[in-house]
Amino acid sequence: MTARRPLSVAIQMDPIHAININADSTFALGLEAQARGHELFYYEPHELSMRDGRVFAHMRPMTLRREVGNHSTLGSGEKRFLDDIDVVLMRQDPPFDMSYITLTHMLETVHPKTLVVNDPAEVRNAPEKLFAVRFKGLLPPTLITRDPGEIRAFREEFKDIIVKPLFGNGGAGVFRLTEEDQNLNSLLEMFGQMNREPVIVQKYLPEVRQGDKRIILVEGEPVGAINRIPAEGEARSNMHVGGVAEKWSLTPREREICDAIGPELKKRGLIFVGIDVIGEYLTEINVTSPTGIQEIDRFDNANLSALVWDAIEARKS
Repeated sequence: MTARRPLSVAIQMDPIHAININADSTFALGLEAQARGHELFYYEPHELSMRDGRVFAHMRPMTLRREVGNHSTLGSGEKRFLDDIDVVLMRQDPPFDMSYITLTHMLETVHPKTLVVNDPAEVRNAPEKLFAVRFKGLLPPTLITRDPGEIRAFREEFKDIIVKPLFGNGGAGVFRLTEEDQNLNSLLEMFGQMNREPVIVQKYLPEVRQGDKRIILVEGEPVGAINRIPAEGEARSNMHVGGVAEKWSLTPREREICDAIGPELKKRGLIFVGIDVIGEYLTEINVTSPTGIQEIDRFDNANLSALVWDAIEARKS
């Protein structure tokens, strides 16, 4: 699909020099935008500012190429106001902390005149693990609490549990605790020292040994999926901790999950979303910086970035 006019596109992301160009979804989105004739600009989250209610960033023009070690060229930085930009891709990784939340407030002041993907107010209102619990009957047994007694009772009921930070990402801080494990008290002490937030506790799903599906939705519609198999002896399936991706086609249950959540995602302006499904259960809805599109593209001979840009251009037309 050809854009009706070239767009100015600012990408708010983590340092571009450090990305893996063969796995990074932001890189794929940037390449597709560039191929369509859009003008790319780059800035990091700490470069976003607000003066008298107007948001600006010190941005650099950016050119991308699929060359390992030589994948980006940045021009001279200049101060640009975001209300003069057509599209902002909010693509920095969590943690979803007060810094992240503050940036959503700042970006909200320019959206939707400047289309921010995903809608910053809805990103703020849909933290990935909390948002999922709104959809009844889709999640495994789930507890959100800081109360050690409630967590012990949950483990006593289900025997085998997963404990993880409520606002973490990438599998960091995820622990599996069986009935016999003696580390629960120490683990809760550690979480309590790190922050004041509750943790999320879920029944362990042994089906994770067969894989943890990442399903990409664009405008609420599923467009591709991979299955991530955890490494031997590992409870996490994230690819950067050793998970291995394999080709996947959606099951009827996975389509049912997508049908249940898709209309709400589209209504909220969550254009590009990645959900995680283990066995019969939804476990997370990733709206901040979803990944997985390059892996799906390779397995399916697809171009999911093109579908994302079709949706963005449709909203800008």
